[in-house]
Amino acid sequence: MQLECVFFGPFRDAVGEKTVFYETDAETVGELLVELEAAYPLEGELVADDGDGLAGDTVVTRDTKNVVHIDGLETELAADSVIRLVPLVYGG
Repeated sequence: MQLECVFFGPFRDAVGEKTVFYETDAETVGELLVELEAAYPLEGELVADDGDGLAGDTVVTRDTKNVVHIDGLETELAADSVIRLVPLVYGG
């Protein structure tokens, strides 16, 4: 299936584009993130080292809803899903 993946901040810099239409066989957000880490210079930036959650303060949404509030990395994907990858921003 093809998914629209939208990258923000340093993720966009690493990928080189804001939006990528990514072809995948991934069934869950976690599987997709592992693929994206391998396909782009994002290794260790999206999935925690233990594979049990998101790395750091990364926010990932599926169709505008934070995946943490759905099923985390087990959140299922659909062909029309829009995935947004956002590093948490601190500042004042």
